Amino acid sequence: MIPADTSEQVSRNPLRSFAVPFMSSRAFLFLWLGHLISFLGSSVTMVILPVLVYSLTGSTTIMGFVMASYMLPNVLMLPISGHIVDRYDRVKIMMIADIARFFIMLAIALLSLSGLLSIPLLFLFVGFYGLLDGLFQPAYAAVRATVFTPDIRVAANSLTQMTTQAVRLIGPALGGLLITHWSAGIGFGLDAFTYVLSLICLVYLRRGISYSLRRPSTLSIQAEASTEAQSIQEASRSLPSTHWKDDFREGIAVLRSHPWLWITILAFSFINICYSGIISVLIPWLFKVHHGWDPYLYGLAVTFSGVGAIIGGLLFGLRSTWKHRGIMAYGGAFISGAALMAIAFVPSAGWTIALFALEGFGIMIFGLIWEISLQELVPQEAFGRVASLDMLGSFALLPIGYIAVGWLADLIGGVATISICAGIGMATIAFVLSIPAIRKFQ
Repeated sequence: MIPADTSEQVSRNPLRSFAVPFMSSRAFLFLWLGHLISFLGSSVTMVILPVLVYSLTGSTTIMGFVMASYMLPNVLMLPISGHIVDRYDRVKIMMIADIARFFIMLAIALLSLSGLLSIPLLFLFVGFYGLLDGLFQPAYAAVRATVFTPDIRVAANSLTQMTTQAVRLIGPALGGLLITHWSAGIGFGLDAFTYVLSLICLVYLRRGISYSLRRPSTLSIQAEASTEAQSIQEASRSLPSTHWKDDFREGIAVLRSHPWLWITILAFSFINICYSGIISVLIPWLFKVHHGWDPYLYGLAVTFSGVGAIIGGLLFGLRSTWKHRGIMAYGGAFISGAALMAIAFVPSAGWTIALFALEGFGIMIFGLIWEISLQELVPQEAFGRVASLDMLGSFALLPIGYIAVGWLADLIGGVATISICAGIGMATIAFVLSIPAIRKFQ
């Protein structure tokens, strides 16, 4: 419950709504800060990794295999991770994953700095990283769904996404500068260090939950903190053991009860191939190989994608409710696809960077509506299973897609492949919008 004086302030100034999650939820602060820090390191790595691969090989096919080596273990882990997340302490799962990812990134950094990092070793480490990501992400999504209570849900989601994208103003540009003026190993080392800081935030998150449970409730705000902490504990508590396949089927049953959920997951299993293949495999090629631009320009382009996303999140978060959410969500995804297609044909870095901002804006609108709809429609006790199925459906075909996109680009050219992939993605969106359950979703 938001205090009355806070509600009056929000009504007078909509921007104050973004402060409400901090005032209403102690758990929100730790969850938000830990994610933000770790995302900084990941955003640096996502710029350094493709530049490093293209420097070593110059091949879009190899880059496709590197991305596939991340996605395949990730996808294989997801059906099992949903079972784990819904039956054990979700925060503890996130902590274990952060510790393991720290050691992986530290090993990559040391090998890179010593000149011993090879493509086969990179495949191995990226594969282990993907496996851990497949465990961490459903746990994070489930904890977030519990902490983002209905009274702060729109503001909390918008603020989280906006600040995450704000990190993209720093991380990619920082990654581009690091690999241009220093080395990839420094960037990987920075990524490893951010997992240590994220782990500290998660430790305080658990302590804050325990403190709230022990604290006497003499005021209403204290009672609400205790209730929030109790709900997190209950959502993370170990349940009677069943086979992961049974949990998998239960998650599917939840999805089938809402056409918006299962149709969107199915559609984006194809759309993500098109869009992610362009962004992860072909855009780095476009900058480094096709145009021969300096690495910092690629980092700047990814940064401006974050600028567009922040604008989208800010506009969306100014209102607590939106009508025609189905059309808004898929309209945003369509805008993103159109921007990606246009990127293949603009000759200047300036226009390319501007189109990246438009791509970020569109995909942010879709992402916010999708996250909020999941938190509204999925029961807390099943959220880990549904989140893992969401990620499985969205990412299952990505390993094949990355390889296929890289192979097709080597066969017919990167520019033609960008056009084909973006066109298929937009055509899929247009088809899905013809379905009433999607078009009329509120």
